[in-house]
Amino acid sequence: MRAFVLDGPGDGSVQEVPAPDAGPGEAVIAVERVGVCGTDAELFSGHMAYLHQGHASFPLRPGHEWCGRVAAVGAGVDRAWEGRRVMGDTMLGCGSCHRCRRGRQHVCEQRTEVGVRGGRHGALAELIAVPARSLHALPDAVDETLGALVEPAGNALRAARATGTGPGDRVLVAGPGTIGLLTALFLRACGADVHLLGVEEPSLAFARTLGFEHTWEPAALPALAFDAVVDATNAADLPARALDLVEPGGRVVLIGLAGQPSGVDSRALVFKDVTAVGILSASPALADTVQALADGVIDPRPLVAATVGLDQTAAVLRGERPADAGPGPKIHIDPRLDLG
Repeated sequence: MRAFVLDGPGDGSVQEVPAPDAGPGEAVIAVERVGVCGTDAELFSGHMAYLHQGHASFPLRPGHEWCGRVAAVGAGVDRAWEGRRVMGDTMLGCGSCHRCRRGRQHVCEQRTEVGVRGGRHGALAELIAVPARSLHALPDAVDETLGALVEPAGNALRAARATGTGPGDRVLVAGPGTIGLLTALFLRACGADVHLLGVEEPSLAFARTLGFEHTWEPAALPALAFDAVVDATNAADLPARALDLVEPGGRVVLIGLAGQPSGVDSRALVFKDVTAVGILSASPALADTVQALADGVIDPRPLVAATVGLDQTAAVLRGERPADAGPGPKIHIDPRLDLG
């Protein structure tokens, strides 16, 4: 089959590789759509932390925001899965440690991550094999575009919930990229007064097309009382800034990752009685996210600027945008497009 393979930093191509078999407890999925995210770009550039911590190494096959249809199942898997449309969890815990037994497989020390960590092949390919226990069935109302948005939307749903806010509360979301916008959409659906902070006018302008009226560049941010602040950026100074901006007794939610350590004065955290929450994974919220997208709680499809074939993956990872791309931040890959 055809798959996108990273052989080293900046060195990625579509290659012929052996098609996976469905081992015991596994399912093979015919991939229909894959989202490209910042983690994939960091793997491509060689800057991703896992590469330097021994959790990932080249060659590797990325792609963890995916949906598709079950093509085959292995021993011990209910054959009713065959033919079903699905997406899958990225985080695959060992299943036996204390964290896994408590439902926290996404922080299992021995976890693999699809397309990211521990040599688990990703979905930028025609087929992918994953444990059947990681699958979530997709109802008809969740089309291919939405199906490949479940994973990032699950992260965003957790971030929105972690703010502890509701109708009438004012929330600042820093970083109007995919995760920030998805978080903002969920917050708005819950009745919050959502403000967006960004450094590039085009991304703020796109946010306004989604109906977000309160969009600010840093110098223009008004002195408002924010009941919660979500950091969905890669800026090392943002966590401290979020702590400055949040109201006493409020919440700071950290879902963005900087390339260097962020400094936060814990004294300010204490004196303001602020709760700080870190969000790593979509895993605990995937089922709720599928249901929310099926019910139309939010419609994130405008975030997808273009869908291209597998052969354009390297260009997308280099930061090139397809010629006909819209203004949204997300690019999707459909491995079937190259086949005509």
